[in-house]
Amino acid sequence: MATARLDINKDIQPVSEFRKHAADFIDRIKTEKRPIVLTQHGKSAAVLVDVSEYQRMQEKIELMEDLLEAERQISAGRVLTHEEAKQRIKENLAKWK
Repeated sequence: MATARLDINKDIQPVSEFRKHAADFIDRIKTEKRPIVLTQHGKSAAVLVDVSEYQRMQEKIELMEDLLEAERQISAGRVLTHEEAKQRIKENLAKWK
């Protein structure tokens, strides 16, 4: 599920507005699942994101890091055949018995 694109008029707000209407902003984030960019002195300062969306982004980053590490290992020749992998798994399982 992709996050909706920012609506510049709605999703970019000054910190002063957030201070005045914090509960409303949080309710909007929860229901619309859209991030809000807070500005301070006319420059972006923070992004408010729904907790479930934040967790999804973190999981996606971890998966991408795992894929990059796998690609590095493949490029370095650190790979196992299917049979070698099965054998290692069997050996590790035997240790737990």
